[in-house]
Amino acid sequence: MTFADLRITRQYLDALKDMGITEPTPIQEKAIPAVRAGQDVIGIAQTGTGKTLAYLLPIFSQMQEAKGMLPRCVILVPSKELAVQVGEVARRAAIQTDFRIVTLYGGVGPRGQMKALERGCDIVVSTPGRFRELYLREGLHVKQVKHLVLDEADRMMGLGFMPQLRKLLEILPTKRQNLLFSATYPSKTELMAEEFLLWPTRVEVSPQSTPVESVTQSSYQANNFGTKLNLLEHLLKGELEGLQAMIFVREKDRAEQIGNFLEEIYPGRVRTLHANKGQNTRIQSLELFKDGKVNYLVATDVASRGIDIPQLELVFNFTVPRDPHDYVHRIGRTGRAGRKGAAITFIDRSEKAAFARIDELLGKTLELKTMPETVKVAPTPKWERQVQARAMDREMRKADPDFKGAFHEKKRTKPKKAGKKRLNKSKP
Repeated sequence: MTFADLRITRQYLDALKDMGITEPTPIQEKAIPAVRAGQDVIGIAQTGTGKTLAYLLPIFSQMQEAKGMLPRCVILVPSKELAVQVGEVARRAAIQTDFRIVTLYGGVGPRGQMKALERGCDIVVSTPGRFRELYLREGLHVKQVKHLVLDEADRMMGLGFMPQLRKLLEILPTKRQNLLFSATYPSKTELMAEEFLLWPTRVEVSPQSTPVESVTQSSYQANNFGTKLNLLEHLLKGELEGLQAMIFVREKDRAEQIGNFLEEIYPGRVRTLHANKGQNTRIQSLELFKDGKVNYLVATDVASRGIDIPQLELVFNFTVPRDPHDYVHRIGRTGRAGRKGAAITFIDRSEKAAFARIDELLGKTLELKTMPETVKVAPTPKWERQVQARAMDREMRKADPDFKGAFHEKKRTKPKKAGKKRLNKSKP
């Protein structure tokens, strides 16, 4: 099937060609006709398979041209980075049209975004928080909205956006088309769909939470942070030398430590990305990474969604994500658009249970490689052993609520010390 078979008009065909896209992906083949027909649609497909264009192209087709001053399409996304990404794809796809596309997100002042809305727009791409903020400031009017898209819906649920989304439902017109797109479809997201969509058509082109087949996955057992650093250096200086890589980690302070470690080895070629970074810094780091001016991007899960870097070849899970769905999104940054990619995970003793959940979700056991003999195994400091032990206790309690681990609280039964009675001396 071709885009022409999907009734995509010449102006978009030319734009797609300029974007290097010549054939539709399976999710696009199935979703575009349903969305164009005006149906509510649930679209589930692997990360990096073109879900954004699967809803943008048919919405453009229905809207036809710029009209009026108020937005007719609202696309809600869970993060600033994804808002920027979707806005960029929309502008490139609509480059031969007069559609006005405005991207809204927090972390920057709202005045510039309100002025952009005042000039007129057709499509708004926004995070839920900034959308509601501008609506309450009366800078965003929604009475003409005909299409609502919830992109990366599972991530919205994971970040606790449901109360905000319910409030947005109260202000949007009831007669509208609702679309929900996601790479995974856990039970919470299913509940969201039941609340937001009316008799939806479900389009699923791969088993839930299945990484693209072009990504080679493997893992190493590394029992502490220091050993993981040594292993990372060994791999980057050895068989993986010269490859651009993203290194994912759970905690912000760990991201900074890894970034500083790599900066000493590769000065000027490393950036870190996490929630404590300013918005302009985050966007600049991503642009440098996309342009190939930075080799290594160390990031928390704030960057595991919506970042499209087609040439990215390598992803490291420096720490194992607690939610196995986050693993799918992390490694989905590589192997995009049919290209080859690799994902390597480092596992310490406290992360074995989380890694087992990934195996269970994927329905297979990932390859565990032997630690190279030349990698220095660092000693585990006492504080890190305690952190790992607490993490293991938490995992055991999840499996058995009655479990009493090494760090459970014990009732103190020491008798109270007898104190001297204080005499109340009355004033004469």
